[in-house]
Amino acid sequence: MRIPAHSVCTAIRDDIVAGVYERGSRLTEELLARRYGVSRVPVREALRTLEAEGFVVTRRHAGACVAEPTEQEAADLLEMRMLLEPLGAARAAQRRTEAHLKVLRGLVRLGQERARRGHSEDLRSLGGWFHETLAQASGSPALTSMLTQLRHKIAWMYAVEASAQPAESWAEHGGIVDAVARGDSERARSITALHTERAATTHRLRFPGRGDRVERVRTSQHPVNVTGLRH
Repeated sequence: MRIPAHSVCTAIRDDIVAGVYERGSRLTEELLARRYGVSRVPVREALRTLEAEGFVVTRRHAGACVAEPTEQEAADLLEMRMLLEPLGAARAAQRRTEAHLKVLRGLVRLGQERARRGHSEDLRSLGGWFHETLAQASGSPALTSMLTQLRHKIAWMYAVEASAQPAESWAEHGGIVDAVARGDSERARSITALHTERAATTHRLRFPGRGDRVERVRTSQHPVNVTGLRH
């Protein structure tokens, strides 16, 4: 498989997330270069980037290896997302463009339609696209980058169960977009906080340790009233 040199990092990261490379396995420059059809230079650069992101570790006498995060590290990722997603939504209410709103509204319409039809696989990809667009609407490249990395790492560490109430989830998406469109930062923040807390309960560790699931992250002490959200 030959890919552009600048895409090597993305390709290796995607393969780690997909489980092509097992946790703790060695990542040799020679084998990676052969797999992706590039020289060892972009592979070496990619491994440095992935180490900074937490996907790769360098071990004495072994070199680059796929990281083996602990259950606590995995739980921390969900909690970080619960803090940053609401911040991104609040910023989006202040900085979004009409183009962002058009995409977000279109995704909500599609999501609500797929939820009625029970297309769970479509909903997962649409949900990812929704949250990526919402992060971009924040107008903060740093925040968008952090949320993107969190999504990659969470997808690597967790399997996500299909929501038992997909229509309710997409009603929350719709409520977030309504708040963003009105420029209501606090409303956007509060609905997103509730939404991410509920979503966290559907995540199950792919590589559990002693128990079969990681301890759930703390839930909000201040539930948000989402009655009246459009469906």
